[in-house]
Amino acid sequence: MRLEGKIAAITGGTAGIGRAIAEAYLAEGASVALMARNPEKGAKTLEEMGADDRGLFIAGDAMVQTDVEGFIDKAADHFGQVDILVNNAGGAGDLQPMVDLSDKAFDEAMKWNVYGTFYATRRALRGMIDRKWGRVINISSMEGKHGKPIFTAYTAAKHAINGMTKSLAREVGEVGVTANCICPGLVITDIIKNNGPDTAEAMGMTFDEMIAMFSQESAIKRPNTVEEIAAMALLLASDEGAGITGAMLSVDGGTAQY
Repeated sequence: MRLEGKIAAITGGTAGIGRAIAEAYLAEGASVALMARNPEKGAKTLEEMGADDRGLFIAGDAMVQTDVEGFIDKAADHFGQVDILVNNAGGAGDLQPMVDLSDKAFDEAMKWNVYGTFYATRRALRGMIDRKWGRVINISSMEGKHGKPIFTAYTAAKHAINGMTKSLAREVGEVGVTANCICPGLVITDIIKNNGPDTAEAMGMTFDEMIAMFSQESAIKRPNTVEEIAAMALLLASDEGAGITGAMLSVDGGTAQY
């Protein structure tokens, strides 16, 4: 029960990596507030996880400032505080070579990934600083460490999240608040299954060929699992993770290797 009595707020919390983290936190005694766009899916997720009175779902869009800030406020009002913030919402969006990338697509990549992370973190920080304990965990990507053709906007967004996290760690380390990024490699989530064929087509290959290529780039020659990402998020959220801050922690099967 490493997180007993702690309150975690997780954006994009009803599927994939976000859900796996929520399940890991619940198993270790935390209460969880989840934000995603679909209210029906949110209620179903809490029921399936058996969260009962330790679960709260709030519908919202990570690209909308009032939704994100309202999520943090409502979670704090409901549970009394927010101790752990997991900024998981985000995605690759429109994949185009830079020469063809529209202003709108670039702006949306920033709103979805960077702005939402900034809004939620800024809102949750004051309470963490006042209580002298807090955890900010940002789900970045291996694209936050290197570049990839046609992923220009996504790569820029994830690099921005990494830089923001490093600066935040320096600002709040002395008061007991840590800030870290987890940089996953390929993880076969629902969004990958749904959007992957279009991504593969943009890369000039089939979906299976894309998965094989990404897997081959890693040392373990397979995709990571959501449970492997959640295990890192659990360490960072716990007291055992107090000495880790400002880190860009790869859970990518040895793809980036730094």
